[in-house]
Amino acid sequence: MSQAILREIIDYAHRADPYPLYEELRKTPVSHEGDGPYVISTYYEIQSLLHDPRISSDARNLKRTGDDPLGQGAEEETALPPSFLRLDPPDHDRLRRMTNRPFGPPHSPHRVHDMRGELDGIVTGLIDRIAATGSFGHVDLVDQFAYPFPVSVICRLLGVPPEDEPRFHVWAEAIAASLDPDPDADPSERGKNSADARMELGMYLAGLIEERRKNPGDDMLSQLANADGPDGSMTTMEALSTSALLLIAGHETTVNLITNGMLTLLRHPDVLARLREDPALSVPIVEELLRFEPPVQLIPHRTTLADMEVAGVSIPKGASLWLILASGNRDPKRFPDPDRFDPDREDIQHLGLGSGIHSCFGAPLARQEAQLALSELARRLENPRLLQDPPPYRQNAVLRGPRHLPIACDGVRP
Repeated sequence: MSQAILREIIDYAHRADPYPLYEELRKTPVSHEGDGPYVISTYYEIQSLLHDPRISSDARNLKRTGDDPLGQGAEEETALPPSFLRLDPPDHDRLRRMTNRPFGPPHSPHRVHDMRGELDGIVTGLIDRIAATGSFGHVDLVDQFAYPFPVSVICRLLGVPPEDEPRFHVWAEAIAASLDPDPDADPSERGKNSADARMELGMYLAGLIEERRKNPGDDMLSQLANADGPDGSMTTMEALSTSALLLIAGHETTVNLITNGMLTLLRHPDVLARLREDPALSVPIVEELLRFEPPVQLIPHRTTLADMEVAGVSIPKGASLWLILASGNRDPKRFPDPDRFDPDREDIQHLGLGSGIHSCFGAPLARQEAQLALSELARRLENPRLLQDPPPYRQNAVLRGPRHLPIACDGVRP
């Protein structure tokens, strides 16, 4: 039964609303059938496992079985070494500490805060561009806003020269296509495009890293390339894989957070009206969105490093675990009335950004991007309304969000 529900969750037919399936899944907090993974669907069990050192994120510990609902090609193979997202301590801790030094507290407490002016400029420019088209009868908020915004932000963060930003947009689009395959597209062509994009991105970043070693600036890539702290220095390959992680992981999740956010607000016009009058409301709105419609729905392919028991179920060493974050976020044992979107909740300790040592590295930046994006869209779009509900969704069941979000509005305020 659980495996059948899991296949329904992966099935694109349920992409627009997987939540009834999650509700059914929670009736068995830990479920397992045949050679399939152990599926964890309730809040407290997921939260505990995210902090459990007996759970590995290293793909090299995963024993592939014949019953993998995501398929053998779910994780993209690259020539780069694994990013710290795919490593366990102590390698994970060393690389994450080194990456955090130029990104956040305690060594760089103002990095994200000081980007506010640049974020404002990018958001204003994108909305102005929508206004300049004059085509208010059909605006695609994904293509025209949510998709280009995070790529531009990451380029500024890394220190990519402005004239090279368009190349990053092309690479990000090709890589995203491999994460979100179109069933009607030629898989061999898609694979070639993705491999070419990753190769070109890697070669570009390698050149930029070498240039920054000779002529460092105050950007994050310069600091990664020249770091020499308590943890030593990054190799070129480690700096490459870390930079690629920031681009790919940071971009895909933020696109979904903004797009799911606008879709939810347009379905709740009372909250949208409140946000238009009070931009500070964007802070609790984003936290509730991370609970209600998280951009990462589930974490597949974790592995047990020892025999363990979860919710009365014995799980052997070497087993594959799937943690269904979006199901835990709507667990009624943790959140009252969990299927109601309510930014006035007093307690929103969600799983939307993960938890434990692998909690979302870019969370402070993602929060700031989403808060600014949603508050400015609410303020400047006049009478926005959905043209299609549900909109067309991306194929990806892990990184769930609309592929397009067609809306109409009466105009754009200055």
